[in-house]
Amino acid sequence: MGKYKLIALDMDGTFLTEEKTVSAENRKAIEAAAAAGVTVMFATGRGIPNVMPYVEELGLQSPIVTVNGSEVWSAPKQLHSRTFLEPELVKSMREIAQKYDTWYWAYAVNGIYNKERWTTESLETEQWLKFGYYYEDEVSLKAIHDQLVSWGQLEITNSHPCNIELNPKGVSKASGLHVVCGLLGIDMSQVIAMGDSLNDVSMIREAGLGVAMGNAQDAVKSLADVVTGTNEEHGVAQIIEKYVLS
Repeated sequence: MGKYKLIALDMDGTFLTEEKTVSAENRKAIEAAAAAGVTVMFATGRGIPNVMPYVEELGLQSPIVTVNGSEVWSAPKQLHSRTFLEPELVKSMREIAQKYDTWYWAYAVNGIYNKERWTTESLETEQWLKFGYYYEDEVSLKAIHDQLVSWGQLEITNSHPCNIELNPKGVSKASGLHVVCGLLGIDMSQVIAMGDSLNDVSMIREAGLGVAMGNAQDAVKSLADVVTGTNEEHGVAQIIEKYVLS
């Protein structure tokens, strides 16, 4: 058995192609890793409904970290823990979005809300997991970012240069992976974590081997232990072959 026992994969821009499909190379690599006794799992900003089709397609039974760490699943369909955003914070973040006229969305346990689909009564009745902004105006995006930072109540990342993603303070993909390591009885030093965006930085820094994709944001590359090929070049498979299978 090798040094690494868990491979945590971001989905968009990392494991999936630009068309949101699983390449034959990546599929083969994770199957080989699993056959070698290594647990392969997703750690993603997506909510569970947008993760399960891939989990089922690949036949994975491993834990899953969703919504940037606000949910940890001990196995598909088995929720282990959830961390919620305060409704007041969601209300304030939505007001900022309206002020700047940005596109925004929010993950709740019962579904996804966004600028086009938002009911006012949902604020009190929903259990909120994550809030996000998308805006191609850099100046406004930075102004929003700075305001959110000043509150000191949120974990602030992105999954794309034009967005901001907000989770409860202290909640990240890394915090989710710590929980998973506890469930599996392993240490973070035995984890390979791969990603391309700022919401991957926490796990890339804390994993035994932190991997940035070739298409990753520069800030992510500068903090990673190694940089692999792009998501279109099956960069995940390249790492698995080099560090797990060889």
